[in-house]
Amino acid sequence: MPRWAYSLALRLVLPFAVLWFLWRGWLRPAYRGSLFELLALGVTSRHDQPLWLHAASVGEVQALAPLLQRLAEIKPPLPLLLTVGTPTGMQRARALYVQLLNPVSPGVPPLTVQLTPWDLPGAAARFLRAVAPRAAVFVETELWPNVLAACAARNVPVVLVSARVSARSLRRYQRFASRLMREAAQAIGAIGAQSDADRNRFVDLGAAQPNVQVIGNLKFDFPLPTDCMQQGSKLRDRWAAARPVWVAGSTHAVEEGYCLAAQRQLLMQAKAARSPQPLLVMAPRRPERFDEVARGLGEQGLRWARSTDATVDGDAIAAVDVVLHDTLGGLLAWYAASDVAFVGGSLVPVGGHNLLEPAALGKPVLAGPHNVNAPEVARLLAAQGALQIVLDQQELAVALAQLMGDPLLAARRGASAAAVVQAHRGAADRALAMIAARVRGV
Repeated sequence: MPRWAYSLALRLVLPFAVLWFLWRGWLRPAYRGSLFELLALGVTSRHDQPLWLHAASVGEVQALAPLLQRLAEIKPPLPLLLTVGTPTGMQRARALYVQLLNPVSPGVPPLTVQLTPWDLPGAAARFLRAVAPRAAVFVETELWPNVLAACAARNVPVVLVSARVSARSLRRYQRFASRLMREAAQAIGAIGAQSDADRNRFVDLGAAQPNVQVIGNLKFDFPLPTDCMQQGSKLRDRWAAARPVWVAGSTHAVEEGYCLAAQRQLLMQAKAARSPQPLLVMAPRRPERFDEVARGLGEQGLRWARSTDATVDGDAIAAVDVVLHDTLGGLLAWYAASDVAFVGGSLVPVGGHNLLEPAALGKPVLAGPHNVNAPEVARLLAAQGALQIVLDQQELAVALAQLMGDPLLAARRGASAAAVVQAHRGAADRALAMIAARVRGV
Protein backbone atom coordinates (compact mmCIF):
# COMPACT_ATOMS: atom_id res chain seq x y z
CA MET A 1 0.00 0.00 0.00
CA PRO A 2 1.50 3.40 -0.97
CA ARG A 3 1.26 6.25 1.50
CA TRP A 4 -1.18 8.22 -0.64
CA ALA A 5 -3.65 5.31 -0.46
CA TYR A 6 -3.17 5.07 3.31
CA SER A 7 -3.79 8.83 3.65
CA LEU A 8 -6.88 8.61 1.43
CA ALA A 9 -8.27 5.83 3.61
CA LEU A 10 -7.70 7.95 6.72
CA ARG A 11 -9.50 10.91 5.16
CA LEU A 12 -12.46 8.70 4.26
CA VAL A 13 -12.85 7.45 7.82
CA LEU A 14 -12.13 10.86 9.39
CA PRO A 15 -15.81 11.94 9.67
CA PHE A 16 -16.63 8.72 11.48
CA ALA A 17 -13.58 9.14 13.76
CA VAL A 18 -14.70 12.67 14.64
CA LEU A 19 -18.23 11.46 15.43
CA TRP A 20 -16.82 8.62 17.53
CA PHE A 21 -14.61 11.04 19.43
CA LEU A 22 -17.51 13.44 20.07
CA TRP A 23 -19.57 10.52 21.34
CA ARG A 24 -16.73 9.46 23.66
CA GLY A 25 -16.54 13.05 24.85
CA TRP A 26 -20.24 12.98 25.69
CA LEU A 27 -19.67 9.83 27.75
CA ARG A 28 -16.32 10.82 29.29
CA PRO A 29 -15.37 14.41 30.19
CA ALA A 30 -11.66 13.63 29.70
CA TYR A 31 -12.24 13.43 25.94
CA ARG A 32 -13.95 16.79 25.66
CA GLY A 33 -12.25 19.79 24.11
CA SER A 34 -9.29 17.86 22.67
CA LEU A 35 -10.47 17.31 19.09
CA PHE A 36 -8.68 20.45 17.90
CA GLU A 37 -5.42 19.16 19.38
CA LEU A 38 -5.86 15.83 17.59
CA LEU A 39 -6.33 17.68 14.30
CA ALA A 40 -3.46 20.09 15.16
CA LEU A 41 -5.73 23.10 14.78
CA GLY A 42 -4.70 26.15 16.74
CA VAL A 43 -1.48 24.62 18.08
CA THR A 44 0.55 27.28 19.88
CA SER A 45 3.67 28.18 17.91
CA ARG A 46 6.98 27.60 19.65
CA HIS A 47 10.37 29.15 19.00
CA ASP A 48 12.48 27.23 21.54
CA GLN A 49 12.94 24.08 19.41
CA PRO A 50 11.88 21.56 22.05
CA LEU A 51 12.91 17.94 22.07
CA TRP A 52 9.66 16.18 21.21
CA LEU A 53 8.96 12.90 23.01
CA HIS A 54 5.92 10.81 22.15
CA ALA A 55 4.25 8.03 24.16
CA ALA A 56 1.14 6.16 23.05
CA SER A 57 -0.65 5.81 26.39
CA VAL A 58 -0.23 5.06 30.10
CA GLY A 59 2.33 2.25 29.80
CA GLU A 60 4.61 4.21 27.47
CA VAL A 61 4.24 7.37 29.56
CA GLN A 62 5.56 5.46 32.56
CA ALA A 63 8.30 3.80 30.50
CA LEU A 64 9.61 7.25 29.58
CA ALA A 65 10.16 8.23 33.21
CA PRO A 66 13.84 7.23 33.56
CA LEU A 67 14.81 8.79 30.22
CA LEU A 68 12.82 11.95 30.88
CA GLN A 69 14.51 12.33 34.26
CA ARG A 70 17.95 12.17 32.61
CA LEU A 71 16.91 14.70 29.99
CA ALA A 72 15.66 17.00 32.74
CA GLU A 73 19.14 17.02 34.29
CA ILE A 74 20.88 18.34 31.16
CA LYS A 75 22.58 21.74 31.48
CA PRO A 76 21.69 24.18 30.08
CA PRO A 77 18.03 23.24 30.38
CA LEU A 78 16.54 21.55 27.34
CA PRO A 79 12.93 22.42 26.42
CA LEU A 80 10.85 19.24 26.45
CA LEU A 81 7.51 18.48 24.83
CA LEU A 82 5.68 15.26 25.61
CA THR A 83 2.75 14.21 23.44
CA VAL A 84 0.43 11.37 24.39
CA GLY A 85 -2.09 9.49 22.28
CA THR A 86 -4.94 9.15 24.80
CA PRO A 87 -6.66 11.36 27.40
CA THR A 88 -5.99 8.66 30.01
CA GLY A 89 -2.30 8.79 29.15
CA MET A 90 -2.44 12.58 29.46
CA GLN A 91 -3.86 12.31 32.97
CA ARG A 92 -1.11 9.88 33.95
CA ALA A 93 1.61 12.11 32.46
CA ARG A 94 0.39 15.15 34.36
CA ALA A 95 0.30 13.18 37.60
CA LEU A 96 3.65 11.44 37.11
CA TYR A 97 5.62 14.48 35.90
CA VAL A 98 4.04 17.13 38.08
CA GLN A 99 7.44 18.44 39.26
CA LEU A 100 8.67 18.95 35.70
CA LEU A 101 5.40 20.54 34.65
CA ASN A 102 5.67 22.94 37.61
CA PRO A 103 9.40 23.64 38.00
CA VAL A 104 10.45 24.98 41.39
CA SER A 105 13.68 26.53 40.13
CA PRO A 106 15.06 27.96 36.88
CA GLY A 107 17.46 25.00 36.67
CA VAL A 108 14.68 22.53 35.94
CA PRO A 109 13.80 22.44 32.24
CA PRO A 110 10.19 23.18 31.34
CA LEU A 111 8.03 20.26 30.22
CA THR A 112 4.77 20.68 28.36
CA VAL A 113 2.27 17.90 27.72
CA GLN A 114 -0.39 17.73 25.01
CA LEU A 115 -2.22 15.25 22.82
CA THR A 116 -0.40 14.04 19.73
CA PRO A 117 -2.09 14.79 16.38
CA TRP A 118 -3.74 12.06 14.36
CA ASP A 119 -1.61 10.60 11.57
CA LEU A 120 -3.13 12.78 8.83
CA PRO A 121 -0.81 14.60 6.40
CA GLY A 122 -2.29 18.02 7.17
CA ALA A 123 -2.35 17.51 10.92
CA ALA A 124 1.26 16.26 10.96
CA ALA A 125 2.43 19.22 8.87
CA ARG A 126 0.57 21.78 11.01
CA PHE A 127 1.90 20.29 14.23
CA LEU A 128 5.54 20.27 13.11
CA ARG A 129 5.27 23.75 11.62
CA ALA A 130 3.98 25.14 14.92
CA VAL A 131 6.20 23.18 17.31
CA ALA A 132 9.40 23.13 15.20
CA PRO A 133 11.10 20.42 17.29
CA ARG A 134 14.85 19.87 17.12
CA ALA A 135 14.23 16.11 17.10
CA ALA A 136 11.57 13.50 17.84
CA VAL A 137 11.91 10.58 20.26
CA PHE A 138 9.20 7.92 20.03
CA VAL A 139 8.71 5.01 22.44
CA GLU A 140 8.17 1.31 21.66
CA THR A 141 5.88 0.80 18.64
CA GLU A 142 5.05 4.25 17.29
CA LEU A 143 5.31 3.84 13.51
CA TRP A 144 3.08 6.55 12.05
CA PRO A 145 3.76 6.90 8.29
CA ASN A 146 2.53 10.47 7.77
CA VAL A 147 4.13 11.85 10.91
CA LEU A 148 7.43 10.20 10.01
CA ALA A 149 7.20 11.48 6.43
CA ALA A 150 6.52 15.00 7.71
CA CYS A 151 9.56 14.77 10.01
CA ALA A 152 11.71 13.70 7.06
CA ALA A 153 10.40 16.58 4.95
CA ARG A 154 11.37 19.07 7.66
CA ASN A 155 14.71 17.36 8.45
CA VAL A 156 13.62 16.52 11.99
CA PRO A 157 15.76 13.62 13.27
CA VAL A 158 13.71 10.71 14.63
CA VAL A 159 14.86 8.19 17.25
CA LEU A 160 12.78 5.19 18.34
CA VAL A 161 13.76 3.91 21.79
CA SER A 162 12.76 0.80 23.71
CA ALA A 163 11.52 -0.27 20.30
CA ARG A 164 9.54 -3.44 19.80
CA VAL A 165 7.54 -5.10 17.06
CA SER A 166 5.90 -8.47 17.53
CA ALA A 167 6.17 -11.33 15.07
CA ARG A 168 2.42 -11.09 14.54
CA SER A 169 2.61 -7.35 13.73
CA LEU A 170 5.52 -7.94 11.36
CA ARG A 171 3.54 -10.56 9.43
CA ARG A 172 0.55 -8.24 9.24
CA TYR A 173 2.67 -5.31 8.04
CA GLN A 174 4.43 -7.41 5.41
CA ARG A 175 1.17 -8.85 4.14
CA PHE A 176 -0.98 -5.72 3.96
CA ALA A 177 1.33 -2.67 4.00
CA SER A 178 4.89 -3.73 3.27
CA ARG A 179 5.80 -0.67 1.19
CA LEU A 180 4.14 1.77 3.60
CA MET A 181 5.81 0.34 6.69
CA ARG A 182 9.18 -0.08 4.97
CA GLU A 183 9.17 3.64 4.19
CA ALA A 184 8.14 4.41 7.78
CA ALA A 185 10.96 2.28 9.22
CA GLN A 186 13.49 3.85 6.87
CA ALA A 187 12.43 7.35 7.97
CA ILE A 188 13.67 6.63 11.52
CA GLY A 189 17.30 7.64 11.89
CA ALA A 190 18.06 5.38 14.87
CA ILE A 191 16.19 2.49 16.44
CA GLY A 192 17.07 1.23 19.91
CA ALA A 193 15.43 -2.19 20.08
CA GLN A 194 14.42 -4.01 23.24
CA SER A 195 15.91 -7.36 22.17
CA ASP A 196 17.77 -9.18 19.42
CA ALA A 197 14.45 -10.51 18.13
CA ASP A 198 13.04 -6.97 17.89
CA ARG A 199 16.19 -5.77 16.12
CA ASN A 200 15.88 -8.52 13.52
CA ARG A 201 12.19 -7.80 12.96
CA PHE A 202 12.84 -4.09 12.40
CA VAL A 203 15.48 -4.99 9.81
CA ASP A 204 13.02 -7.38 8.17
CA LEU A 205 10.50 -4.55 8.16
CA GLY A 206 12.91 -2.42 6.12
CA ALA A 207 15.04 -0.43 8.57
CA ALA A 208 18.68 -0.03 7.60
CA GLN A 209 20.68 -2.54 9.63
CA PRO A 210 23.37 -0.04 10.78
CA ASN A 211 20.59 2.15 12.24
CA VAL A 212 19.25 -0.57 14.55
CA GLN A 213 20.91 -1.63 17.79
CA VAL A 214 19.77 -3.32 20.98
CA ILE A 215 19.55 -0.99 23.99
CA GLY A 216 17.03 -2.86 26.16
CA ASN A 217 13.67 -2.05 27.66
CA LEU A 218 13.14 1.32 29.38
CA LYS A 219 10.59 -0.27 31.70
CA PHE A 220 13.40 -2.03 33.58
CA ASP A 221 14.68 1.42 34.59
CA PHE A 222 11.38 2.78 35.87
CA PRO A 223 12.14 4.52 39.21
CA LEU A 224 9.88 3.36 42.00
CA PRO A 225 8.35 6.26 43.95
CA THR A 226 10.28 6.82 47.17
CA ASP A 227 7.11 6.46 49.24
CA CYS A 228 5.79 3.40 47.40
CA MET A 229 6.52 0.88 50.15
CA GLN A 230 5.20 3.27 52.80
CA GLN A 231 1.97 3.73 50.87
CA GLY A 232 1.73 -0.04 50.46
CA SER A 233 2.13 -0.52 54.22
CA LYS A 234 -0.68 1.95 54.88
CA LEU A 235 -2.99 0.13 52.48
CA ARG A 236 -2.11 -3.20 54.06
CA ASP A 237 -2.70 -1.87 57.57
CA ARG A 238 -6.09 -0.52 56.60
CA TRP A 239 -7.48 -3.28 54.40
CA ALA A 240 -5.72 -6.53 55.30
CA ALA A 241 -3.58 -6.35 58.42
CA ALA A 242 -4.10 -10.03 59.24
CA ARG A 243 -4.94 -11.76 55.98
CA PRO A 244 -3.29 -12.45 52.62
CA VAL A 245 -3.73 -10.05 49.70
CA TRP A 246 -3.49 -10.60 45.98
CA VAL A 247 -3.77 -7.92 43.33
CA ALA A 248 -5.21 -8.32 39.84
CA GLY A 249 -3.70 -5.35 38.00
CA SER A 250 -4.69 -3.86 34.64
CA THR A 251 -7.55 -6.29 34.10
CA HIS A 252 -9.96 -6.51 31.17
CA ALA A 253 -13.54 -7.69 30.75
CA VAL A 254 -13.95 -11.50 30.85
CA GLU A 255 -10.61 -11.72 32.63
CA GLU A 256 -12.18 -10.11 35.67
CA GLY A 257 -14.69 -12.94 35.76
CA TYR A 258 -11.81 -15.42 35.92
CA CYS A 259 -10.26 -13.50 38.82
CA LEU A 260 -13.54 -13.40 40.74
CA ALA A 261 -14.07 -17.13 40.19
CA ALA A 262 -10.55 -17.78 41.53
CA GLN A 263 -11.29 -15.56 44.54
CA ARG A 264 -14.49 -17.50 45.31
CA GLN A 265 -12.50 -20.73 45.26
CA LEU A 266 -9.85 -19.27 47.58
CA LEU A 267 -12.52 -18.04 49.99
CA MET A 268 -14.14 -21.48 50.15
CA GLN A 269 -10.78 -23.14 50.78
CA ALA A 270 -9.95 -20.64 53.52
CA LYS A 271 -13.34 -21.18 55.17
CA ALA A 272 -12.93 -24.97 55.09
CA ALA A 273 -9.43 -24.67 56.59
CA ARG A 274 -10.54 -21.99 59.09
CA SER A 275 -7.70 -19.79 57.90
CA PRO A 276 -7.74 -16.02 57.20
CA GLN A 277 -9.91 -14.98 54.27
CA PRO A 278 -7.81 -13.63 51.35
CA LEU A 279 -8.51 -10.20 49.91
CA LEU A 280 -8.58 -9.54 46.17
CA VAL A 281 -7.74 -6.04 44.95
CA MET A 282 -8.96 -5.57 41.38
CA ALA A 283 -7.59 -2.69 39.28
CA PRO A 284 -9.26 -2.45 35.85
CA ARG A 285 -7.01 -1.29 33.03
CA ARG A 286 -9.24 1.57 31.86
CA PRO A 287 -10.74 4.16 34.24
CA GLU A 288 -13.90 4.43 32.13
CA ARG A 289 -14.71 0.84 33.14
CA PHE A 290 -14.68 1.46 36.90
CA ASP A 291 -18.45 1.87 37.12
CA GLU A 292 -19.05 -1.08 34.79
CA VAL A 293 -16.88 -3.32 36.97
CA ALA A 294 -18.59 -1.99 40.10
CA ARG A 295 -21.98 -2.97 38.68
CA GLY A 296 -20.61 -6.43 37.87
CA LEU A 297 -19.29 -6.85 41.40
CA GLY A 298 -22.70 -5.97 42.76
CA GLU A 299 -24.15 -8.92 40.83
CA GLN A 300 -21.53 -11.46 41.95
CA GLY A 301 -22.64 -12.04 45.52
CA LEU A 302 -19.20 -11.09 46.85
CA ARG A 303 -18.76 -8.43 49.49
CA TRP A 304 -16.86 -5.55 47.93
CA ALA A 305 -15.88 -1.93 48.39
CA ARG A 306 -14.31 0.86 46.40
CA SER A 307 -10.80 1.84 47.43
CA THR A 308 -11.90 5.50 47.48
CA ASP A 309 -14.80 4.87 49.89
CA ALA A 310 -13.58 6.44 53.12
CA THR A 311 -16.74 5.37 54.97
CA VAL A 312 -15.70 1.69 54.91
CA ASP A 313 -13.79 0.92 58.10
CA GLY A 314 -13.53 -1.42 61.08
CA ASP A 315 -15.71 -4.51 60.87
CA ALA A 316 -16.91 -3.49 57.41
CA ILE A 317 -13.36 -3.75 56.06
CA ALA A 318 -12.87 -7.15 57.67
CA ALA A 319 -15.94 -8.40 55.78
CA VAL A 320 -14.78 -7.21 52.34
CA ASP A 321 -13.83 -9.91 49.81
CA VAL A 322 -12.89 -7.60 46.92
CA VAL A 323 -11.56 -4.06 46.77
CA LEU A 324 -12.14 -2.21 43.50
CA HIS A 325 -9.21 0.15 42.91
CA ASP A 326 -11.10 2.96 41.20
CA THR A 327 -8.55 5.72 40.69
CA LEU A 328 -5.97 6.39 37.98
CA GLY A 329 -2.53 5.67 39.43
CA GLY A 330 -1.86 4.03 42.77
CA LEU A 331 -1.50 0.50 41.39
CA LEU A 332 2.16 0.40 42.45
CA ALA A 333 1.18 0.99 46.07
CA TRP A 334 -1.29 -1.90 45.90
CA TYR A 335 1.39 -4.14 44.40
CA ALA A 336 3.63 -3.13 47.31
CA ALA A 337 0.85 -4.11 49.72
CA SER A 338 0.27 -7.52 48.13
CA ASP A 339 1.59 -11.02 48.66
CA VAL A 340 1.08 -12.04 45.03
CA ALA A 341 0.41 -10.05 41.85
CA PHE A 342 -1.55 -11.14 38.78
CA VAL A 343 -0.94 -8.91 35.74
CA GLY A 344 -3.90 -8.59 33.41
CA GLY A 345 -4.37 -8.41 29.68
CA SER A 346 -2.82 -11.87 29.62
CA LEU A 347 -5.69 -14.30 30.23
CA VAL A 348 -7.43 -12.66 27.26
CA PRO A 349 -5.73 -12.02 23.89
CA VAL A 350 -4.78 -8.41 24.62
CA GLY A 351 -1.03 -8.99 24.81
CA GLY A 352 -0.33 -8.49 28.49
CA HIS A 353 0.59 -5.45 30.56
CA ASN A 354 3.53 -4.39 32.70
CA LEU A 355 5.04 -7.40 34.47
CA LEU A 356 7.97 -5.35 35.71
CA GLU A 357 6.09 -3.18 38.21
CA PRO A 358 5.31 -5.97 40.70
CA ALA A 359 8.62 -7.67 39.85
CA ALA A 360 10.61 -4.54 40.78
CA LEU A 361 8.80 -4.55 44.13
CA GLY A 362 9.95 -8.12 44.80
CA LYS A 363 6.55 -9.77 44.35
CA PRO A 364 5.92 -13.19 42.79
CA VAL A 365 4.14 -12.59 39.48
CA LEU A 366 1.35 -14.52 37.79
CA ALA A 367 0.09 -13.95 34.25
CA GLY A 368 -1.88 -15.64 31.52
CA PRO A 369 -0.34 -16.96 28.30
CA HIS A 370 -0.92 -13.82 26.18
CA ASN A 371 2.23 -11.71 26.64
CA VAL A 372 3.11 -10.65 23.09
CA ASN A 373 3.49 -7.00 24.19
CA ALA A 374 6.61 -7.92 26.17
CA PRO A 375 7.65 -11.48 25.33
CA GLU A 376 11.28 -10.96 26.32
CA VAL A 377 10.30 -9.65 29.75
CA ALA A 378 8.03 -12.67 30.27
CA ARG A 379 10.79 -15.01 29.10
CA LEU A 380 13.41 -13.51 31.42
CA LEU A 381 11.15 -13.60 34.47
CA ALA A 382 9.90 -17.13 33.75
CA ALA A 383 13.45 -18.42 33.22
CA GLN A 384 14.32 -17.38 36.78
CA GLY A 385 11.14 -18.79 38.31
CA ALA A 386 9.81 -15.28 39.02
CA LEU A 387 6.81 -15.55 36.67
CA GLN A 388 4.28 -18.36 36.60
CA ILE A 389 1.98 -18.68 33.60
CA VAL A 390 -1.59 -19.80 34.34
CA LEU A 391 -4.01 -20.82 31.61
CA ASP A 392 -7.40 -20.40 33.28
CA GLN A 393 -9.21 -19.53 36.51
CA GLN A 394 -8.55 -22.95 38.02
CA GLU A 395 -4.78 -22.71 37.50
CA LEU A 396 -4.90 -19.13 38.78
CA ALA A 397 -6.61 -20.24 41.99
CA VAL A 398 -4.15 -23.13 42.50
CA ALA A 399 -1.11 -20.89 41.98
CA LEU A 400 -2.47 -18.23 44.33
CA ALA A 401 -3.24 -20.79 47.05
CA GLN A 402 0.26 -22.23 46.77
CA LEU A 403 2.02 -18.87 47.00
CA MET A 404 -0.15 -17.39 49.74
CA GLY A 405 0.13 -20.62 51.70
CA ASP A 406 3.92 -20.78 51.42
CA PRO A 407 5.51 -17.42 52.32
CA LEU A 408 9.05 -18.77 51.83
CA LEU A 409 8.25 -19.83 48.25
CA ALA A 410 6.64 -16.45 47.59
CA ALA A 411 9.68 -14.65 49.02
CA ARG A 412 12.10 -16.67 46.85
CA ARG A 413 10.14 -15.95 43.70
CA GLY A 414 9.80 -12.29 44.63
CA ALA A 415 13.54 -11.99 45.22
CA SER A 416 14.19 -13.60 41.84
CA ALA A 417 11.82 -11.11 40.19
CA ALA A 418 13.62 -8.13 41.74
CA ALA A 419 17.00 -9.59 40.71
CA VAL A 420 15.89 -9.89 37.07
CA VAL A 421 14.82 -6.24 37.04
CA GLN A 422 18.10 -5.11 38.60
CA ALA A 423 20.21 -7.15 36.15
CA HIS A 424 18.60 -5.58 33.09
CA ARG A 425 18.68 -1.91 34.00
CA GLY A 426 20.60 0.54 31.85
CA ALA A 427 18.34 1.09 28.82
CA ALA A 428 17.74 4.74 29.76
CA ASP A 429 21.47 5.55 29.70
CA ARG A 430 21.89 3.77 26.36
CA ALA A 431 18.85 5.58 24.94
CA LEU A 432 20.26 8.91 26.09
CA ALA A 433 23.58 8.16 24.39
CA MET A 434 21.76 7.25 21.18
CA ILE A 435 19.81 10.51 21.27
CA ALA A 436 22.89 12.61 22.16
CA ALA A 437 24.76 11.24 19.15
CA ARG A 438 22.10 12.67 16.83
CA VAL A 439 20.56 15.68 18.56
CA ARG A 440 22.28 18.94 19.40
CA GLY A 441 21.90 20.18 22.93
CA VAL A 442 21.60 16.72 24.46
